[in-house]
Amino acid sequence: MDGFQQRREQKKKDILTTAHGLFMTHGIQKVSVAEIARKAGVSQVTIYNYFENKHKLIYESFLYYVDEAMSEFEETVDSDLPFPEKIKQLIFNKKQTAIQIHPEYYQYMMREYTADQGNLIERIYAEKTMPILSILLEEGRSKGYIDPSISMEAVLFYINILKDAMQREEIYEKVLPLTEDITKIFFYGLVGEKRE
Repeated sequence: MDGFQQRREQKKKDILTTAHGLFMTHGIQKVSVAEIARKAGVSQVTIYNYFENKHKLIYESFLYYVDEAMSEFEETVDSDLPFPEKIKQLIFNKKQTAIQIHPEYYQYMMREYTADQGNLIERIYAEKTMPILSILLEEGRSKGYIDPSISMEAVLFYINILKDAMQREEIYEKVLPLTEDITKIFFYGLVGEKRE
């Protein structure tokens, strides 16, 4: 990649990072393209050169956020941290996201990306989240942290119930404040003292 292309990619990344940060803090309706441009240090024309419209910018910022979150998740799972520390890190990350995300932005993502063709959130879950989570759960089981009498099928069934519930429109606002608790129930319901 030449210097021009690198600068172009960096500018796009700056726009996506800025847009996502503003959407997380203020929601979608209150954030204008002009504000995103000002905070990103670019013109509105530059934003429209990269993204056709605000809707496309929202979509691309969501995908960028998912990629970043998946990278962080995978990094934690692949790290040399002991299994309980990995769980604590994941719970902390969930809590931070739940604290930071504006309810309107969360509602928009759930409404738009569970109803789209092929359900984008479902695809992300199946193609990215589950393979990484399965590795983590197998590690916990092999090291004696996850009760071996609980089948992986039951664990995956439980995870699917949680995922499906979080996509239901009527519980959007209830879920966000409970994210940390839900994550703790899931992990600490499975994780106990390491067996010697």
